[in-house]
Amino acid sequence: MPHTLTAAAAGFGTGLSLIVAIGAQNAFVLRQGVRREAVLAVVAICALSDALLIALGVGGVGAVVVAWPGALTVVGWIGGAFLLGYGALAARRALKPGAEALRTEGEAAGSRRRAVLTCLAMTWLNPHVYLDTVFLLGSVAADQGPLRWTFGVGAAVASLCWFTALGFGARLLGRWLARPAAWRVLDGLLAATMLVLGVTLIAGS
Repeated sequence: MPHTLTAAAAGFGTGLSLIVAIGAQNAFVLRQGVRREAVLAVVAICALSDALLIALGVGGVGAVVVAWPGALTVVGWIGGAFLLGYGALAARRALKPGAEALRTEGEAAGSRRRAVLTCLAMTWLNPHVYLDTVFLLGSVAADQGPLRWTFGVGAAVASLCWFTALGFGARLLGRWLARPAAWRVLDGLLAATMLVLGVTLIAGS
């Protein structure tokens, strides 16, 4: 049980560190939440899409490792390098003063159909989501061995929690996330998490 909880917690932390970043998808979810327009549909699309992509990553990369055990070393080094790179970028954002923040301004989404289509496009047409969710999470999950699916569940739960908080808590979060200083704190925490995970992944390879 302790090992299972550890794997789930690792998945939750890794998933959250990759999801919580300034970007078009988060800004769109926050904007929908502030306006209270199609919030449930948007949150559901984001969370379910992430869960599917995480499953593809865990299953796909895991299948490669099972078929070729030596791939675990290759995947570990590549995934660790990516995490270290992401951590360095997050650290740079945290240390470098700037005026970047999550903006909620913009055109109204209009109809529920338009909001849904926009959300689907931002999720599935973004190449970074495949790198982050499928490959990166898949490579870290592969290092968990037989507990990789537990790790994946933890990552999917992190996605659900984040998008639910962002969409339904937008009235409160919007004020805080609109401050550049808030994102510097988040980036600092994300940098520490990614750097530790990256070193751990490489060391375990």
